[in-house]
Amino acid sequence: MPALPATPAPTVGFDLDMTLIDSRPGIRACYLALSERTGVYVDADLVVTRLGPPLAEELVNWFPAEDVPAVADLYRAMYPEYAIAPTPALAGAREAVAAVRAAGGRTMVVTAKYEPNAKLHLAHLGMEPDVVVGDLWAEDKARALREHGAHIYVGDHTGDVRGARAAEALSVAVATGPCGPDELREAGADVVLPDLTSFPAWLDTYVTSA
Repeated sequence: MPALPATPAPTVGFDLDMTLIDSRPGIRACYLALSERTGVYVDADLVVTRLGPPLAEELVNWFPAEDVPAVADLYRAMYPEYAIAPTPALAGAREAVAAVRAAGGRTMVVTAKYEPNAKLHLAHLGMEPDVVVGDLWAEDKARALREHGAHIYVGDHTGDVRGARAAEALSVAVATGPCGPDELREAGADVVLPDLTSFPAWLDTYVTSA
C-alpha cells in the first residue's frame, strides 16, 4: 500500500463515469441517436453494462475499424444534446468531493471521457473539482495523477486501479460500475467501498491516521 502523505490534506483524484456520475441513461440515449443517425445497429443496453474503456474500444464492436475515428467525432458532437441532462450524480458523489475540500485537500477528475464533455457533466451537476483531465485510460491516467501530486485515486473499474498503482497512489475502488468488489480487489485495489457514501468516513480515518 502506498505511504500516507506527509500532509493531512491529500490531493484526491476521481474517475467520472460510474464513479461520480451514473452516465448510463445519457450514454444509452446518445448511442440510440447515433444508431438512428448512422443507420448502424448498436445495442445501447449492452454498451452501458461495460462503461470505462475509451470510446473507440466500444465503437469498434459496431462499426468497421476504418470508420471509428469519424463515428467517434460524431458521437462526441452529439453527446451534449443527448447525454448531459439525463445523467445524475451517483449517491455520495457531491459529499465525497466536499469531504476532500473539508479536509483541506484538492480534487481532480481524471477520465477516459472526452474532456469538454466531462466538464459539461460536472458543470451541469454543480461539481467543481480543482482539475479536470480527460482522454486518459488505465495506466495512462498516471500521467495526470503524478503531475498533480495525487495521493489517492478513486474509481470503479480495474483500469482505474491500474492507473492508481502506476501513479503510486492509493487505489480506492467503488463497486458502482461494471467491476465487482472481488474483481477490484484482485486487480490490486487498496480499499474497496460499496459506493461513495462510505468515502467521507473512510477519508476522515485516512487523514487522521496520517
